[in-house]
Amino acid sequence: MSKPTEKTNALRILDGEKIYYKTREYPPDITDGESVARAVSADPDMTFKTLVTVGNDLNHYVFVVPVNYTLDLKKAAKAVGVKRVEMIKQKELFPLTGYVHGGCSPVGMKKKFFTVINDTATIFDTILVSGGRKGLQAEISPSDLQKATNAVFADII
Repeated sequence: MSKPTEKTNALRILDGEKIYYKTREYPPDITDGESVARAVSADPDMTFKTLVTVGNDLNHYVFVVPVNYTLDLKKAAKAVGVKRVEMIKQKELFPLTGYVHGGCSPVGMKKKFFTVINDTATIFDTILVSGGRKGLQAEISPSDLQKATNAVFADII
């Protein structure tokens, strides 16, 4: 019998909003997204990573993109209506979001940030995003993720 998944802040929020999800666990020492997708038997196109940026307006923005693609910073800036965005420094991630690198979920950050999900998510019934810690993915419908994060969909890759 396997032990139940320890609830992270992200999963507690999804539960509180009565949003259906499934969890998939993998060895937490796996760090790159494509290897995570393989470890949970998922298509890398439906496995998404969460990236946190800062805009030239000094606001922070969250972008959710497939693990096998890179964020297009120009498209990202346009999607949030600023001149430019850049990735935050890794050491800034935990104090800002409450999540560590490799376990950053778009759900349940310390503050609500403007969030953009790449529009390819909408072609899938469900996508995978971090469940809020290394070694945990949450499988959720794109529309439910949008609801939980107040996100918009846009082409950002």
